Amino acid sequence: MPIHQAAIVDSAARVHSSAIVGPFCVIGPEVEIGEGCELISHVAVQGPTKIGARNRIFPFSAIGFEPQDVTFKGQHVSLEIGDSNIIRESVTISRGTEKGGGVTRIGSHTFIMAYAHVGHDCQIADHAMLINNATLAGHVIIEEHAVVGAMSAVHQFCRVGAHAYIGGGTIVTQDVLPYAKTSARRDATTFGINAIGLERRGFSKERITALQRAYKIIKRKNTTQALEELKQDAHPTEDVALLIKFLEQSERGVIR
Repeated sequence: MPIHQAAIVDSAARVHSSAIVGPFCVIGPEVEIGEGCELISHVAVQGPTKIGARNRIFPFSAIGFEPQDVTFKGQHVSLEIGDSNIIRESVTISRGTEKGGGVTRIGSHTFIMAYAHVGHDCQIADHAMLINNATLAGHVIIEEHAVVGAMSAVHQFCRVGAHAYIGGGTIVTQDVLPYAKTSARRDATTFGINAIGLERRGFSKERITALQRAYKIIKRKNTTQALEELKQDAHPTEDVALLIKFLEQSERGVIR
């Protein structure tokens, strides 16, 4: 039986006979689930929500719940999801609002990764991707093949153009150009050796002092120069030797 005995499916829901509804899923009324869909387990779907064919929805996702909008008073609003989408763990997708057109839409062949949120009245086109923890406020438009990076947030009413790429950790408050790469500046820097943490782990003052000397060399020179100077010590401490090995093995460069 495609519907697990531990699932709860409202009698008013329409679930295609080929769809799989796993254990502990809860499907409310006014929900339509299409051919070949798989709700793995612990998925909650409220309606009105229409889910097309061959979608896979992973555990703890909340699909089609009422919008997170203080003006919502139970109006008849909906969510529409196309075909062949992957919706990973703990994703939340809200229904629309009456003032925003009444419908949140997800296209086909999208990949919505774990913990992403799609706010009310969003319109997501085919082949778009939301990486882990990506967050869309209400009324956001994501055009085809656009990628919203991990832990990025898109402000309400913004539009992300086709084939755009938003780097991780970016706060988007204006429209994103099609075809462009857009990212927050990454100016992370080090602020010295973690002396207090090392003391708590039993590092002696001599070990910490040796690390601080090595850190100053790494901080003020490029990697090649730093390695040359650090290797001038024929007998580096075990900790400094670890730093040297780390620098030698780094493929993306190190934060200074």
